[in-house]
Amino acid sequence: MIEGPYFVLTVLGVLGTGLVAGVFCGFSTFVMRGLGALPPAQGVAAMQSVNVAALRPAFMSVFGGTAVLSVVIAVVTFVLWPEEGTVELLLGSALYLFGTFGVTAAANVPRNEALAKLDAGTAEASAYWSTYLREWTFWNHIRTVASAAATVSYVLAIT
Repeated sequence: MIEGPYFVLTVLGVLGTGLVAGVFCGFSTFVMRGLGALPPAQGVAAMQSVNVAALRPAFMSVFGGTAVLSVVIAVVTFVLWPEEGTVELLLGSALYLFGTFGVTAAANVPRNEALAKLDAGTAEASAYWSTYLREWTFWNHIRTVASAAATVSYVLAIT
């Protein structure tokens, strides 16, 4: 069994990936549906506001900190190569780094940036809104599953 500081790192990995999975799950299951039910101008304005609020330290420290922690766990795993949990630790790190952090950077952030450039009350924003909702939510589902799977992988590594 993993012990000492390495155990603490992994438990923190469970906590971080689980928290992020929960946030993304909330968006996939009800937040985006709620925003989609609003008139486009209101939905666009609300999502623009959410995207600004998400960049504050409360969320970014968990989201980015978990990415850093995933790198640390992967590096320590490669260096120590523990007798148990190696595959699970490396898989959990890869799932978070590529499936959550990477997808965010490659898919969700560019859509957020495109939405931020639009004036919520314009026809252009209304036209983009349905595409944004569909595509952003699809990629958010991927992030949700990847974060949850990373959590499970880390838990399996310490059990």
